[in-house]
Amino acid sequence: MKFPKAPMKYKLYDESIIHEESLWTINNAHDPASFKDGDTYYVFSTDAKYGGPPIGGIQIRKSRDLIHWEFVGHAFDQIPAEAHEWTGAKGLWAPEVVKFGDTYYMYYAASQFGKNQSFIGVATSSHIEGPWEDQGEVVKSKQGDLPNAIDPNITFDEDGNPWMVYGSFFGGMFVFRIDPATGKKLAGSEEKLIAKRHESVEAAIEGPYIVYHPEFKKYYLFVSYDSLFKNYNIRVGRADHIEGPYVDFNGNEMTDLSLPPNDVGMKILGGYKFGDSEGWIAPGHNSVLKDGDSYFIVHHARGEKDPHWHYLHVRKIFWSVDGWPLVSPERYAGEEETEIDPALMEGTWEYIQMDKDQNEQLHSRSIELGTDTKAGRGKGSCRYIKGNQFELFLSENGRERKEEIIVLPAWDWENWVPTLVFAGKDEHGEVIIGKKVVPVTEE
Repeated sequence: MKFPKAPMKYKLYDESIIHEESLWTINNAHDPASFKDGDTYYVFSTDAKYGGPPIGGIQIRKSRDLIHWEFVGHAFDQIPAEAHEWTGAKGLWAPEVVKFGDTYYMYYAASQFGKNQSFIGVATSSHIEGPWEDQGEVVKSKQGDLPNAIDPNITFDEDGNPWMVYGSFFGGMFVFRIDPATGKKLAGSEEKLIAKRHESVEAAIEGPYIVYHPEFKKYYLFVSYDSLFKNYNIRVGRADHIEGPYVDFNGNEMTDLSLPPNDVGMKILGGYKFGDSEGWIAPGHNSVLKDGDSYFIVHHARGEKDPHWHYLHVRKIFWSVDGWPLVSPERYAGEEETEIDPALMEGTWEYIQMDKDQNEQLHSRSIELGTDTKAGRGKGSCRYIKGNQFELFLSENGRERKEEIIVLPAWDWENWVPTLVFAGKDEHGEVIIGKKVVPVTEE
């Protein structure tokens, strides 16, 4: 078993680089869209900046390993005229990049916070880093409409046909066919509602992203719930068809407004804190990067000490045996899934249950893990299944829990050592994440 080596150590809350874009690396990334071009990974993100107004139109970063990030520049010098005229926007939001044939298409959103006089446009280029030529409107909404034309994502169905999913708050998430010859709505294509939340929670759902998994033959819809400033959390539903219906682990449709709002959607990541180390607040608005057989979730998160700072996070996605995505508790440092020696599971762990009803920052609890088959109060045990799959038994508050977990050698970014982490779920679809406290010696 091999543990990842120490990654680049990013300095947080560094005011000396506020106006030095070349030094931003993961700083100021918000609503990141991911794309791999050849052997280089790119992230396109919202016009957002700590310590001043945003500059330019759509930030661009690149990396060769998903760990070391270089700031490239901006896609536009200013907001495209048509988008600005419709919205009065001061910056561009939530981009998306795809490639049809030899042409790159960059989708962007323009709006103002809390309004749905919004605009999704598209620009094209023969090179991933630009220059970009604006091609105008794809879809727009006006104040009072149910849809809100922001947060575009282009996804492909199992036959390779492109679709757009978009939407934020207001009327929910919508999907429609795209014409790859133009990058715009296919003639005659109708929009289909696939996710929505109740007005009692301000209809707080946004940032849709759909990915098709060929092994499970399912479409997975990732969305972000609640406030991007304090309690963002990522939820998932899946469907047999790209137009839905999308259902969560318990079979609840993502459009069901009759249930309590937090009962819908499988929560896979929210704000968290391990032990006494600084944690993260409001992770969300993700994209999903498929790289060969590996999947990564790319999102932003806010620092616990000062949530005005927002950073780029890349995490490995595990897939449960029954086909649900689980997210690593630690940022990616080059780790790979591998067989785990059951003896390494013994020791002290910090774990967090992703409580669907508690979306503020969650704090970890400590557990002494053994390898017997019964759990005692305040203790746990695990049973080896195969490879890196285990069953975890917990006893807490009079309740016996059994979690199916996947274990991974990873890098502990908080304590700066290699360690083991896990992510898993129980029979109700409640997700748990954990990290071994005692550093693991690399073999």
